[in-house]
Amino acid sequence: MKKFTGLMAALALTAGVAVQAQTNELVIQTKKVGAPIQSTMYGLFFEDINYAADGGLYAELVKNRSFEFPQNLMGWKTFGKVSLKDDGPFEKNPHYVRLAYAGHDHKQTGLDNEGFFGIGVKAGEEYRFSVWARTPEGGEGTIRVELVDTKSMGERQAFATAKLEINSKEWKKYQVILKPEVTHPKGVLRIFLTSKTTVDLEHISLFPVDTWKGHENGMRKDLAQALYDLKPGIFRFPGGCIVEGTEQPDRYYWKNTVGPVENRPLNLNRWQYTFTHRFYPDYYQSYGLGFYEYFLLSEEVGAEPLPILSCGLVCQFQNNDPAAHVAVCDLDSYIQDALDLIEFANGDTNTQWGKLRAEMGHPAPFNLKYIGIGNEQWGPEYPERLEPFLAAIRKAYPDIKVVGSSGPDSEGKQFDYLWPEMKRLKADLVDEHFYRPEKWFLAQGARYDNYDRKGPKVFAGEYACHGKGKKWNHFHASLLEAAFMTGLERNADIVHMATYAPLFAHVEGWQWRPDMIWFDNLRSVRTCSYYVQQLYGTYKGTNVLTLTMDKKPVTGAEGQNGLFASAVTDKNSGEIIVKVANTSDQAQPLTLKLEGMKKNAALTNGRCIKLTTPNLDEDNTVDHPDNIVPKECALQVSGQQVEVTIEPNTFAVYILK
Repeated sequence: MKKFTGLMAALALTAGVAVQAQTNELVIQTKKVGAPIQSTMYGLFFEDINYAADGGLYAELVKNRSFEFPQNLMGWKTFGKVSLKDDGPFEKNPHYVRLAYAGHDHKQTGLDNEGFFGIGVKAGEEYRFSVWARTPEGGEGTIRVELVDTKSMGERQAFATAKLEINSKEWKKYQVILKPEVTHPKGVLRIFLTSKTTVDLEHISLFPVDTWKGHENGMRKDLAQALYDLKPGIFRFPGGCIVEGTEQPDRYYWKNTVGPVENRPLNLNRWQYTFTHRFYPDYYQSYGLGFYEYFLLSEEVGAEPLPILSCGLVCQFQNNDPAAHVAVCDLDSYIQDALDLIEFANGDTNTQWGKLRAEMGHPAPFNLKYIGIGNEQWGPEYPERLEPFLAAIRKAYPDIKVVGSSGPDSEGKQFDYLWPEMKRLKADLVDEHFYRPEKWFLAQGARYDNYDRKGPKVFAGEYACHGKGKKWNHFHASLLEAAFMTGLERNADIVHMATYAPLFAHVEGWQWRPDMIWFDNLRSVRTCSYYVQQLYGTYKGTNVLTLTMDKKPVTGAEGQNGLFASAVTDKNSGEIIVKVANTSDQAQPLTLKLEGMKKNAALTNGRCIKLTTPNLDEDNTVDHPDNIVPKECALQVSGQQVEVTIEPNTFAVYILK
């Protein structure tokens, strides 16, 4: 019996070796060029969660700069004779502070701002301090502006100092440059009154001079650069659930986000209170990053803008009181907001909203092509509100494509109800969301193979793989995202857009994970999921090519050895690009066989880019940003096929010519 058992074990081992050594032949049909891949195929979804906007991408370093938080001095500490006033020069931000002489030359009047988890500055860099100010009683007043280390035990706390003279009884904007002597991740902005003359201060601001593209009301340079480097085709903004709000006054109202930045009102951020385990009572939206800035950033990173607007329903997860929603008969102003937004983006400068765009610095239209109405709404209340939006937009702007929603789930009752409704209403695209575990992603390689080709196109608008019991960024999740995305690419005739979510997270202010890009006050890190998205965006190609193994699509199905694959051609470069995800624990020999080439034609060169690690639970961090990064290797080509081996748990991109 022991001999028999040993023999069976030996046979099993031999069989295992044979399976591992067996070559997987992937056949690419080069002559049959398939569906075009949309320029919008891979892109960005932005929402102000995890301090993604204020404290993140939006480069403002001062929290509560206009004293409009409900607790007006939240984020500030005052000393001496400071009072709060509410008759300021800006209608939508009426509050300001008055600094008066403390009554003794050795007493001080002033205030400190804590920033967002501190104020991060770099030695030798320039920072623009600006403020609207006046001397209400006339005369000349002065303030001293400092960046300080309040934890310092030395004799000197300040590491950057400047003086401002306030010389008018009327409100004026003043500014001065601070140049820190040291790098500090958690400084404090301090302002002293240095005269006996009373001074009023409003909209106190501090920006790095070196923002993305040098814009004064600009973006943090390293974070915007990371977006540009993804080569995105679409940029969806501003959310997400913040579009809806949990009460109508809290919804994201785009008209409050344009015009002079000092007169954009504060808005509550619903992520302030959503997660009690990561509760931030001082999380608000300054609207400094508004719709103009979103459109401009879209243009500068090379992506089509996709704004999402409220359909009149508040967040149904948090408030499904029928009275909280706008009745269908009362939607006129919401529909007009959508029409006005299109005018703001595309209208001539002699129109009301086109004129405002020009006054803000962009006379040329932004060439908006898409608009989304509603986020993750469900039930009959959503299509009945979407329908009048569709009618109005198509009447006024027939070329604009409207994105509808299939609800918050990737399948199930609401999903099954909404898709037929989107077809009935003839939505141009349907936004699908799926935050799902590893098992789900492994099972979805053929998700879009049998979708109705005559209906709306698909926008995979929010997705990320969440590992079981470990909802954080790790390599294995990104590998399964790469595997899933081969199915998006193979079905590019039906899938026109895809965006990972969420995009950003502050390491101290996160509320949801995993996320694509993490950052602290001075550094940022690109995760493995980022690099997967970047590889797809960079090597998107122009058209799908049919790729099969045993005459079947390579979808990771049973008997395909855990392999997922897709192929595209790039008509511009003449390259054939094959993406393969090996989700198994074994190395897989591959033959990439090209069929359809001319008889005497042969490949002349090739290269390969791989993303892999033996540590599946690891990812990059701000301290170790290059822990796992794509690595390029040479690729030997021969005739019309290539013999390669793809390592266990590896995503590889093969570029052939």
